Amino acid sequence: MRKTVLSPLLALMLTAVSVGAFADAPRVAKLVAPFEIKGTDPTLSGDIFLKMSIVETLINADAAGKPLPGLASSWKVSDDGLTWRFILRSGVTFHDGSPLTADSVVNALEVARSQPGLLDKAPITAIRAEKGEVVIALSQPFTPLLGLLTENRAQILAPASYNTEHKVVQVIGSGPYRLTSLQAPQKLTVSRYDGYWGDKPAIEQASYMSAGRAETRALMAESGDADMVFNLDPASRARLKKNPQLTLLAVSIPRTVLVKVNAGHPLLNDVRVRQALSLAIDREGIARAILRYPAAAGQLFPLSVAQWHNASLAPLTTDTARARELLAQLGWQPGADGILQREGKPFSLTLTTYPDRPELPLIAAAIQQQLREIGVQLTINSTNSGEIALKHHDGSMELGLVARNFALTPDPLGTLLQDYPPQGGDWGAMNWSDATFNHTLAQLVRGSNPQDSDAERQQLTRILQTELPTIPVAWYQQTAAVSSRLSGAALDPFERTFGLEKMRWRE
Repeated sequence: MRKTVLSPLLALMLTAVSVGAFADAPRVAKLVAPFEIKGTDPTLSGDIFLKMSIVETLINADAAGKPLPGLASSWKVSDDGLTWRFILRSGVTFHDGSPLTADSVVNALEVARSQPGLLDKAPITAIRAEKGEVVIALSQPFTPLLGLLTENRAQILAPASYNTEHKVVQVIGSGPYRLTSLQAPQKLTVSRYDGYWGDKPAIEQASYMSAGRAETRALMAESGDADMVFNLDPASRARLKKNPQLTLLAVSIPRTVLVKVNAGHPLLNDVRVRQALSLAIDREGIARAILRYPAAAGQLFPLSVAQWHNASLAPLTTDTARARELLAQLGWQPGADGILQREGKPFSLTLTTYPDRPELPLIAAAIQQQLREIGVQLTINSTNSGEIALKHHDGSMELGLVARNFALTPDPLGTLLQDYPPQGGDWGAMNWSDATFNHTLAQLVRGSNPQDSDAERQQLTRILQTELPTIPVAWYQQTAAVSSRLSGAALDPFERTFGLEKMRWRE
């Protein structure tokens, strides 16, 4: 085949044409994180659409978790706590040009509460439009309602987003950016919505890409193929910190690495076993060697969740001798290979985790070795995060290592309702229930005695610390690497937004 050779003059002309064609094209801010886009359904990928500022919720939250106006400019509640009225912000349009109305909000919330999530846990009897306001009626007082309305699955979409079966077939939000392309499960692109009701963002176009491997994300930051990369592993953080073209960000967030326990499993149904597993875990060692920041979880809620962090609790500690003693009380004795045996069967379990958060497989390997010290044989199953929920529902889960976000709503009470109801939750308890816990949680939700709220929270955290339906391991930091091309980047402790609308290009 004959090779075509361009003359120097022709090559120069083509280059000039190319440069001219793209000189005015807006720069694209490229954001990368490990989370896949699982489609248009908000129950599956609503967090990505919210983080990319495509959609909005009725209520927002500040950095301390206090409710702020969102698409609702204000709200009021009746004296009996049974009726909430939300006054909508005026002048808001969706990305298809249709106006935000009380009817469109009611439709979106009704669809949201018909799906699994948090809003379906609220005792709502009706959501209706009344004189341009959105009215939510309750069967009983429900203190977490505002928090539930901040959650990504309660996002408000335009009526045209839904088909006749109320399924989301296209994401038409009201945020400062509109969705321009969606290539699930890996990528989406957005452009600035010039009809936005609020402040106009400086960045015109952006993209989001899912990259599962931490090493890949770090390389994209180093090479300049990404402008902001989230969820860095410790080794990459140490390396990227030395790069003058990057700035590293970190913030403590209300997220806890924990072991989800199938408390109905024959090997795990006695609380002494769960306590023994907890005593075998060297949290300080994991924090020091793997996470490389002070992160050992002495209880479920970190200090950043001030109302729920119970200072009166004795912190979870490591005591392998006590762990062996508890298991011996149940008839477990070491075999020739050091693995505990009872009635001829080994103490053997499978720990399921996922690499979306790169530290989890490393923590799983550390726990595997630490449990081996007390004679428990652990097999690690590193798979995709969706397997946690699937194994919960089909009953095959034994142990699961997860990073649970307690900032789904600004008050973790909404997450507790999802994770620790009598029937259990995908990311929380499994085959565990406690009558006192259930009663106390119900009292706190109703707000029957506001002066007792602190005591009720302490009671709940004390039961979780004793019963260990989930075993806390480490508290969390969110991390990111930001290109020197960008200014204004910051991390949201509640992980509701990537903050794209506050960023700008450096000159």
